[in-house]
Amino acid sequence: MNLPIVCIVGRPNVGKSTLFNRILRRRQAVVDPTPGVTRDRLYAVADWTGVSFALVDTGGLILQSEEEMQRQITDQARLAIGEADVVLFLLDGNAGLQPEDQDIARLILRSSRPTVVAINKIDEARQDNDIYDFTRLGPFEPIGISAMNGRAIGDLLDLIVAAARPKVEESADDDAANATINLAVVGRPNVGKSSLVNRLLGDARMIVTPIAGTTRDAVDTPLEFEGQPFVLVDTAGLRKPARVKDQIEFYTTLRSVRAINRADVVCVLLDASLDLSSQDFKIAEAAAEAGAGLFFAVNKWDLIEKDTDTAGAYVKELHHRAMTFAWAPIVFLSALTGQRAAKTLSIARSIAAERQKRVPTPELNETIMAEILAKPPPAIKGRFIKINYVAQSKGLPPTFVFFCNHPDLISEPYVRFITNRMRERYGFEGVPLRVRFRRKSK
Repeated sequence: MNLPIVCIVGRPNVGKSTLFNRILRRRQAVVDPTPGVTRDRLYAVADWTGVSFALVDTGGLILQSEEEMQRQITDQARLAIGEADVVLFLLDGNAGLQPEDQDIARLILRSSRPTVVAINKIDEARQDNDIYDFTRLGPFEPIGISAMNGRAIGDLLDLIVAAARPKVEESADDDAANATINLAVVGRPNVGKSSLVNRLLGDARMIVTPIAGTTRDAVDTPLEFEGQPFVLVDTAGLRKPARVKDQIEFYTTLRSVRAINRADVVCVLLDASLDLSSQDFKIAEAAAEAGAGLFFAVNKWDLIEKDTDTAGAYVKELHHRAMTFAWAPIVFLSALTGQRAAKTLSIARSIAAERQKRVPTPELNETIMAEILAKPPPAIKGRFIKINYVAQSKGLPPTFVFFCNHPDLISEPYVRFITNRMRERYGFEGVPLRVRFRRKSK
């Protein structure tokens, strides 16, 4: 469904991320007293009285700033207003009406978007009179709320849903035949994740600078590619835990891990100009453990001097460092020039289809059991292991359950042998497989 987009805007530190988290009823945005913590647009799906909408948290708007980073943050907020179906304009009731608030109000009025004005930090009823000063903003009817303690949030959501309802009714008949693929782009800081997402989207939707760590939140952005809907998640760069020094980076790392955990497919982005790092494979391991599809994308390939076997040598080195990921496709690209960037979406679509694949039980028992009979598991301490049959269980990732007499005696090398035979027979390229052994019931 094409959800209505509700965009939260306002000056820095008026409580936008706190309100975002309050509406979602979970800690999704990074909240910190440091101004400017929220930089990119942060998307999440919220629900109120059965109406779903995409909620967007933005960085603080300072329209007159000359500082480059702040100008980019403001540009992101302007873009969010431009794509919003409803603007949620948040102000600080303790600070009172500021000249910057009036600048933002004029910007919103020019956008002609339906707008809900909320005065935050109205924690008690005796403060309600404080909201009347904000009526000078224009033709708005402000409501007093407290994002911190939840006061009047239900009333605010009623106003948001009422403003969004025309879009909800317009989208009611949307075709939902194609399942959306949630694709997370992850990797070490400054390997080009935001640049790749920007290239795929065709607009400057993420803030891109040469400063490592610019992206702090995981940002969900919808995209359609050849009729297939995607949600792209551009995540904060993942560092080794020992290097996560401050509170903000701790939470942004957590955001990236959660993005991996809810992804259908994970693109681990590598920098061709840097040596492979153990951290690259730790990220891949996190994706595989979460059950997501997985592939590697080697960025900045345009900067590498090449001969006839440069790509082959890179693949060989990657597999030498991590043979366990030989099943993960590798694409060489340049986010800067666009070379093979779109191939990431083609690969992700293919992997998502492989992840949904099911093998009929009769066929499994005819093919894989033949492999097992030809090479049965070795006896352990005089006990012979007999595998009786196999079936694919429901759920993702693809999981195969083998029933046998001594499941506790199956060795890890034998599990790898079976997994490799499964891949040879049925593909599952880019998909982690689960192989389980259970005792056959009598």
